[in-house]
Amino acid sequence: MGDGLVYFEDLEIGTKASFGHYAVTRDEVIEFATKYDPQPFHLDDDAAALTHFGRLSASGWHTCAMVMRMLVDNMTTRKQAGLGSPGLDELRWLKPVYPGDVLRIETELLSKKRSQSRPEMGSMQSIVRVFNQDDVMVMSMHSIGLIQVRNP
Repeated sequence: MGDGLVYFEDLEIGTKASFGHYAVTRDEVIEFATKYDPQPFHLDDDAAALTHFGRLSASGWHTCAMVMRMLVDNMTTRKQAGLGSPGLDELRWLKPVYPGDVLRIETELLSKKRSQSRPEMGSMQSIVRVFNQDDVMVMSMHSIGLIQVRNP
């Protein structure tokens, strides 16, 4: 198909990519925490200072949302024939994410498999590593994605 999309057949195991630029803001950290994870160390400077975080930090779930945004932006840029995801494995929040941090992603395609029951799709597994502006890894996960097959 001459549509410029990346399909299952185009995926090469071992392929690495580096992308994304997400500036974490104090207002967004507090807004997300207020709505979804209202723990004191995500909402209040004084409370956060008394914890191992040392200062206001983003919720791990907020970090996941920021990562999702960068992943989707990259898929849109690369024009991937994606079909969503059945989930992820081994999610780890390795270091706190703070207002002022700038996040980026590195991925590596670990495997791909054609569906036996749904010939129009395949799945792929990647490791996703998230780094801050100091190249400190703050999060990692194994992502499972579904993707269209070019010629089912």
